[in-house]
Amino acid sequence: MKAALETSDRTFLDQLHRLGSGTISEICGSVGVTATAVRQRLVRLQGQGFVSRVMVRGGRGRPRFVYQVSESGLNQLGENYSDLALILWQEMQSIEEPLLRKRVVQRVRESMVNRYGRTDRSRSLPDRLRQLQASLIGRGFDVEIDTTGALPILRENSCPYQELASSDSGICELEQEVFGDVLGTKITLTKCCRDGHHCCEFQAETVGS
Repeated sequence: MKAALETSDRTFLDQLHRLGSGTISEICGSVGVTATAVRQRLVRLQGQGFVSRVMVRGGRGRPRFVYQVSESGLNQLGENYSDLALILWQEMQSIEEPLLRKRVVQRVRESMVNRYGRTDRSRSLPDRLRQLQASLIGRGFDVEIDTTGALPILRENSCPYQELASSDSGICELEQEVFGDVLGTKITLTKCCRDGHHCCEFQAETVGS
């Protein structure tokens, strides 16, 4: 999962991708806005890694810079997996053979754990939570750590599987198990967006290693 682009940025990237590549003046002509507005957006999207700038030399005169959508930007434009994820999850749950269904779900669970990375068991639980938080943020999750209570909490401020979770709580249970495997301790889902809360909260049941 990646951080969602603002609608205006997505539209701009779409227009730039259709253009292929272009100078600031060429992009202005294509998108119909001022050079100042184009420059500001290009600088910001370059900083996010979604646009690349290339120097082009040819003919007389000074070299010129052309801009194009980067590989990361193309990934953002093409990243709309919600329908596919929902279909795949429903097909997994419809497997009639219980043992086969269990094995498939277990493989998915192991793949997710490997993707996030197991945390360092020699470190404290709050430190391991911060390791997991960093991994999730790097994948576009909006998460934070709350250490004000007796036990630390990993809080998801928005559900990454909103549509899927609304039809099947099994994905919530899977995420809880994955976080537990990553952290090396039992995790309880104490709040869930599916139940009307504004966030999902995952709390460790023990503070030991």
